[in-house]
Amino acid sequence: MLILIARQILVRTLVLAASGAVLAACGQRGPLYLPSEPAASQRASLPQTLLPAAVSAPPPRSPASSPP
Repeated sequence: MLILIARQILVRTLVLAASGAVLAACGQRGPLYLPSEPAASQRASLPQTLLPAAVSAPPPRSPASSPP
């Protein structure tokens, strides 16, 4: 019984370690850099990507005052 539990712990630990190694290996290669070409200035920024309505919406106008 004790050997069975030890084997389950070992298998789970190995599976978890292998999964962590696979996930850590995912991603892009190469150095991070900020693009400097003119076309890059027209791309959306991170806040515009995450909250497109909040960033691109014009500020609310104040109500026009009417003459008395």
